[in-house]
Amino acid sequence: MARLLIILGLTLVVLGLLWPWLTKIGVGRLPGDILIDRGSFRLYLPITTSILVSLALSLLLWLINR
Repeated sequence: MARLLIILGLTLVVLGLLWPWLTKIGVGRLPGDILIDRGSFRLYLPITTSILVSLALSLLLWLINR
């Protein structure tokens, strides 16, 4: 369990550091992501991005536990 939490933490750090480059290739602005921008109010719901990240993490964890 501890190893899994360390791997998850390191993965989040790496993704955080890579985020500026990931947004340039389109991650975070996929079709299906909802953006409501009204004056000083901005709401962003990354539905499609969340589904893709969930699928990628599920595949990664399945491969690790295999």
